[in-house]
Amino acid sequence: MTIWTDLTGVEHRLAYADAGGVRTRALVAGPEDGPPVVFLHGTSGHLEAFVRNIPVHADAGYRCHAIDMLGHGYTGKPDHPYEIPRYVEHLTAYLDAIGADRAHLVGESLGGWVAAWLASEAPDRVASLQLLAAGGTKADAKIMERIRSSTLNAVRTDDIDLTRKRLYLLMYDPATDVSEELVEVRHRIYHQPDFVANVHNLLCLQDMETRRRNLLRPDRMARITAPTLIVWGRQNPFGEVPEAQAMHEAIAGSRLELFAECGHWPQHERADLYNPLSLEFLKGAA
Repeated sequence: MTIWTDLTGVEHRLAYADAGGVRTRALVAGPEDGPPVVFLHGTSGHLEAFVRNIPVHADAGYRCHAIDMLGHGYTGKPDHPYEIPRYVEHLTAYLDAIGADRAHLVGESLGGWVAAWLASEAPDRVASLQLLAAGGTKADAKIMERIRSSTLNAVRTDDIDLTRKRLYLLMYDPATDVSEELVEVRHRIYHQPDFVANVHNLLCLQDMETRRRNLLRPDRMARITAPTLIVWGRQNPFGEVPEAQAMHEAIAGSRLELFAECGHWPQHERADLYNPLSLEFLKGAA
């Protein structure tokens, strides 16, 4: 399976929007008048993380937007540290740019951190919230260093095998879920001159002091009122199940689903489980 094969059968386009002055790449699909669903990837990721999810959601009538977040993919990379409020500002600007007063947010890893922060700050903008292996609730020095070093090694060295290893870190079964096309897409992104120049801004949340002031603490999660679905892989290499359970306890009325044989990309690794679950949740949230 390739990215284009995954998208076969659904009308879609790659588009660029001006989100508060930042040129933002998006994969857009689904009926124009459908409820907007915005998909947000993880640290050093890109919108291709959701190619196994877009067709099903578009066919169900949702207007899907998978975006490259601030400083990521082919979106603009302003020269300043990308802390969580900056990501939230960019996401809000994107919602404004597409004319969405409210949207369903689906965030994986860093994307979940950002989506949850927006839901706690501006509940009127968030119709529902999906947190897929969401980050931001802990500051684990070993995990932070693993993210930092694996990313820097892949970005600063033109050895595609280092990009492959960075993707392999995410998956329970990388032989099945990391295609050579996905490796090549990420390798090309990692070696854009502006990506290389700004990778230190992208990795600022792996600095302990910076991370601590951006943590998604229980008192902030308690402010989330949107219907919330938490999805977690039992073999998530960047956070164990108790982290997901603590998130579930902090967000009143949330729902927690654990996927077996799954790492850090549940929407991709277990699309067979995730897609029907997401559609059921979105229908209930509506």
